[in-house]
Amino acid sequence: MEQIQASRAFLRLLMSLVVLGGVYFGLATVLGRHVPTRTTVDGIAIGGMSPNEATVTLQRVLAARASRPVHLEGPSHTVDIDPGTAGLEVDLEATLSQLSGFTLNPAQMWAHLTGGEDEPLRIRVDRDKLTAAVTEAARVFDSPVKEGSITFTGGTATAVVSVAGQAVKVPETTDAVVSKWPREQVVQLVMNLISPKLSADEINRAAKEFAVPAMSGPVRVVAGPVTVTLRPVQFAPALSLVPDGVGTLQPSIDAAKLLAAIRAADPAVERTPVDASVRTAAGAPQVVPAVIGMTFDESTAPASFLAALTSPTRIATITMVQAPPKVTTAMVQGWGVKEEISTFTTHFPFNPPRTNNIKIAVRTLDGTLVRPGDQFSLNGRLGPRTPAKGYQQAPVIYAGRLEKAYGGGVSQVSTTTFNAAFFSGVRIDRHTPHSFYISRYPEGREATVSWPDVDQLWTNDTGFAILIHAYVSGNDLTVTFFGTKTWDIEAVKGPRRNVVQPKTIVDGDPGCVPQSPTPGFDVTVTRIFKKNGVQVKTSSFNTHYIPEDNVQCTPHAG
Repeated sequence: MEQIQASRAFLRLLMSLVVLGGVYFGLATVLGRHVPTRTTVDGIAIGGMSPNEATVTLQRVLAARASRPVHLEGPSHTVDIDPGTAGLEVDLEATLSQLSGFTLNPAQMWAHLTGGEDEPLRIRVDRDKLTAAVTEAARVFDSPVKEGSITFTGGTATAVVSVAGQAVKVPETTDAVVSKWPREQVVQLVMNLISPKLSADEINRAAKEFAVPAMSGPVRVVAGPVTVTLRPVQFAPALSLVPDGVGTLQPSIDAAKLLAAIRAADPAVERTPVDASVRTAAGAPQVVPAVIGMTFDESTAPASFLAALTSPTRIATITMVQAPPKVTTAMVQGWGVKEEISTFTTHFPFNPPRTNNIKIAVRTLDGTLVRPGDQFSLNGRLGPRTPAKGYQQAPVIYAGRLEKAYGGGVSQVSTTTFNAAFFSGVRIDRHTPHSFYISRYPEGREATVSWPDVDQLWTNDTGFAILIHAYVSGNDLTVTFFGTKTWDIEAVKGPRRNVVQPKTIVDGDPGCVPQSPTPGFDVTVTRIFKKNGVQVKTSSFNTHYIPEDNVQCTPHAG
């Protein structure tokens, strides 16, 4: 009987324990599904709530706060950035993940019933986007250092004080946003102040010690026997005060601008060197001696002038040095231009526009010097024949017919020059005879010219310079070469070959130019080179002339 009673008591105890265990387990389950009683997140009460309830509560309270812009506050103003664009986002899942969960630990269950604390609100940050947003905002606040200066304008020294710069420290400011958002909407920018290298004291010192004295009055420049006075407004453009990199301003002067100011004040202070040359005088070559010039010693001028700006006398002494000519008298004498080596004369008919053109070309050609080894180009010497140069329209040959063009008649200058070149013995490189024969020129020994493609070229291979003297006397054109005679030249003309008779053309065109008939033919001219009467070499020139047709102009035809 006692055994049965004991068994019943044990069963009752076991059932009680089971019931109590079930109650305990049920309580643990309930507590594990809720946040601890006194829990807050960033000051928002969520104690006793299920994770879903807590999530809804936090979303409701934080929605407006998390969407408000972040105010980046600088020294003088504020710039807003949008949290979403900046990669800032509230992370509720991470915030609530450790605040609930099943446990049978009595202490933890008790903490759920009675405890809880203010938990941090966790956020997700896209660091690249946030850095980009802060960097963009920093553009509004960043300002470069403005170094002070002293300028010299209009003969007056003007000082400008330095201004410090500032720059946002982007990484530090980004960290500050992360630490305060979304709890705080205003974030102070982390700034870096940048001090200028030139202090106000240094600018004041440079102004007092140099700039103001420098502009206090004129400076007398003594250059050899000449004294030039420069006023501040004249020399100010050459002056400057330059930072030396260690916070000090140093006086500097632009030598080119200084010397230009002196030259402008007195152009006679220097003497330009004159190259030696050779010219004709009384029909003979004459060497014109070189003239040595005088110029500033540019290496000493700046230092002397700078010293004068703060000296009591305000006198700058600038050394003058000789400026040698590029072409010396000895050089010209060595060119050997001493005698006539060839000359040729042609006669031109009355035609005022044509004569005008010849005279213009002759003036341009006269005095031309062709150095040993140089190539002469008649087009290169004369250039285009234009009305601006005074050229007029006169007859020229085009496609076997005469017509009028600017510069007509210059071919006579070319032919005369060609013959002078022929008899001087120089190497003939290129020449173009007229298309039909013109009786005032020697057969096979003439050359036309036309800009820019028909040219006369020859190379001076005599070993000495050649001076070309060209002049018009009455209706005669003469070209003479002066140099050192190297060759005796003879010209031998062969007989006419392949003669073709001209035809008659009647032309009623208003621009018609009449022509006299001349047969066409071929001819060879041989140039014989002699020294001391002995033939050394020869060269031949073959020329083909087309007929000059008999052109009869009938103005009233048609």
